[in-house]
Amino acid sequence: MKFDNKYLPILIGSIFALGIFIGSLSGSPSSKSFTSKKNTKEKLNKLIDFIDNEYVDDVNTDSIVSLTVDNILAKLDPHSVYIPPQQQAEIAETMKGDFVGIGINFYMFKDSVAVIAPVKNGPSAKAGILAGDRILFADKTKLFGRKLPNDSLFSSLKGEVGSQIELTVYRKSEHKKMKIKIKRDVIPLKSVDAALRLNATTGYIKINRFAETTYAEFIKALVSLKKQGVKSLVIDVRDNGGGYMEEAIAIADEFLKDKELIVFTKSAKEATEKMYATEKGSFESGKVFVLINENSASASEILAGAIQDNDRGTIVGRRSFGKGLVQREMDFNDGSAVRLTIARYYTPTGRSIQKPYSKGNEEYFKESDSRFLHGELYKKDSIKVVDSLKFKTKKGKIVYGGGGIVPDVFVPLEAEHGTENVSYLLQSGIVGHFVFEQLDKNRNAFAKLPFDEFQTKINSTDLYFNTFQKYLAQNGLEVDLRKYKSLVKRYVNAEFARQLYGDIYYYKMVLKEDAMIKAVLNSKQ
Repeated sequence: MKFDNKYLPILIGSIFALGIFIGSLSGSPSSKSFTSKKNTKEKLNKLIDFIDNEYVDDVNTDSIVSLTVDNILAKLDPHSVYIPPQQQAEIAETMKGDFVGIGINFYMFKDSVAVIAPVKNGPSAKAGILAGDRILFADKTKLFGRKLPNDSLFSSLKGEVGSQIELTVYRKSEHKKMKIKIKRDVIPLKSVDAALRLNATTGYIKINRFAETTYAEFIKALVSLKKQGVKSLVIDVRDNGGGYMEEAIAIADEFLKDKELIVFTKSAKEATEKMYATEKGSFESGKVFVLINENSASASEILAGAIQDNDRGTIVGRRSFGKGLVQREMDFNDGSAVRLTIARYYTPTGRSIQKPYSKGNEEYFKESDSRFLHGELYKKDSIKVVDSLKFKTKKGKIVYGGGGIVPDVFVPLEAEHGTENVSYLLQSGIVGHFVFEQLDKNRNAFAKLPFDEFQTKINSTDLYFNTFQKYLAQNGLEVDLRKYKSLVKRYVNAEFARQLYGDIYYYKMVLKEDAMIKAVLNSKQ
């Protein structure tokens, strides 16, 4: 299995994850503009019909329409986008917070579907599927030896709620094949990855996106942590590209007093809509810390901005992405959709955190790359702020608009300048694949090992650090990790914990030496 540099991205936030706002198109143009637009529409329709009926060769007019829509939207802003049917279906499923399937995490290892882990309490786990199993057939559909793309694999395993599928499975640990019948069911897609205590009084909640279920998941986690005696809370929205702004507003409401402004929006016609906190806040007095980085965007910035501008908590990390545009979605009959920017949002002090996009989409997304070059991820003094976009909070703290949320407490990237890709490599899929393959060699060595014993065992050896270095070289990635031995061991060992014990144990290990968590715990609480 070969890996290429897709595992070394500078993560700038993907368009489809940023600032999703569901609704319908609104506004009615004047009669003059309507006439002009009507003529334009007629031209486009006549041209498509002309090509469809008269063009000398066969042509897919759907692709022409898609190209036309893309070109139109490219003239607007970076977040007004056309989404093809398949991609839109995947996005909708992710943002809905669940799907119907058999409940496994898997990947194509060599020529077969390898189960990384069944979803806890999901259909596969209940039916007896184990980590390390190879799925050979789904009913009569052969899945091995074909190099099937993921969408084909997903379609083979999905179906209606309650429908049955028979899997032919090879269990390597027992050297045998077996047939397992599974009833498909609703599988939750978590947007809250972890909720745990960092110490006796400090809780931690990690949010990976703002989907339909995020607020409900967050409240459940918060209630649980409060019962455990938590008085201070860390909300981690690093690498969270956004989602439904309503979910971020609802979460912010839990920390702010009645009638405190959370966010407001302005449309093209200067129509302003303000969203205020209500009386229902359940954590209005405890200390709050929000962790952000260069990939925190949209709804994540709404939450951070509301906390910062109301002097309610401390923002820790690095300057956020800078996406302050609100989208509304229009669906088409073929399953595709257009996401159109309909407004800008502003934090309570009145600042827009949208970074400039006048130089085009390519330059807009490359702006994140420039932060590496200018040293911004290593020194707070390197963050470029515009004095004319200076605002004051209620208590007189200076905050800036014009491009992301600048943290109150700056924490640099852990890797040194020029080797940033090491940090992103350690959070990429290649680490999970490496760990799976190591476990696959001798899964029984870890069987029934208590977590505390596991930690002691794996932290005391350099075996997997050395093996991981060789693994990267074998797969075409010449990266010298010796300088970052402790950082590499932390992420690799935590991934072992995830695959053996579950997500919560990953965070228990990886957060122990996390620089931002240390900054929080070292601050006066």
